[in-house]
Amino acid sequence: MSKGLQKFSDEYLANCKAMSSESIVRFLDDFRRLHGERRVASKLISMKVPEDLLGAFKLKARAMGTPYQTQIKRLMREWLM
Repeated sequence: MSKGLQKFSDEYLANCKAMSSESIVRFLDDFRRLHGERRVASKLISMKVPEDLLGAFKLKARAMGTPYQTQIKRLMREWLM
């Protein structure tokens, strides 16, 4: 599989060349924050959970504004600490 060739406009390249060291560092920090660290491979699991427990968990997670699977992973990480 070959990768496409990126093409940049002359205006974009001129703007990049004119950036200060501080601007470049800020850009790189923002880029890392936006895209995060390299994702760790995930493993799909299957487990039986009582329906009422799962329903209550989903409701509470939704009330907190968190996807329930994200909350499960958060609890797993906290338990390991």
